[in-house]
Amino acid sequence: MKWSKKAKVLPNKAHVWPPQSFYNLNVLLNNGQLCNLYSLKHKKILLVNTASDCGYTAQYRELQQLYQQQKDRLCIIAFPANDFGRQEKSSNEAIAAFCTHNYSVTFPLAIKSVVVKNEQQHPVFQWLSHAHLNGWNNQAPEWNFSKYLIDEQGVLLYYFGPAVSPLSDVMAKAIDNKNIF
Repeated sequence: MKWSKKAKVLPNKAHVWPPQSFYNLNVLLNNGQLCNLYSLKHKKILLVNTASDCGYTAQYRELQQLYQQQKDRLCIIAFPANDFGRQEKSSNEAIAAFCTHNYSVTFPLAIKSVVVKNEQQHPVFQWLSHAHLNGWNNQAPEWNFSKYLIDEQGVLLYYFGPAVSPLSDVMAKAIDNKNIF
């Protein structure tokens, strides 16, 4: 899948540091374990809201390939959500089975979460989509498979819209700290 100039990419051009630390957040994973995001310091982190019944669902395969290629320096965490088109109706257990069976996913899955801006929004997505928390970005996910890239110090670097492939040149350049524009 090639990246198109029509695909939305928002960069943190000024490399603005967050007023609130990303590393103060935790994620309850689908397997019942609590992931303290501080434990991922010194790795880049790609956070993706996902769904099992979406036109972009095949990106699970690309995310797994990216994870396999970069797992020494990149962590991927998927946040299944039923916020767009009711495309994630399954239980946490069924979502895990779907991802493993169909896409051999080995990166962490969070429990099913709310990612859109409202009172139930997951705290990680509150941080990602509110500039007063992350320093610059107010963009909430536009649809399933929106992506956010955090650097090794907990700075939000990019928002990538759903049409940006995890295996695109623009994503590779962003992970490699190269200028993408």
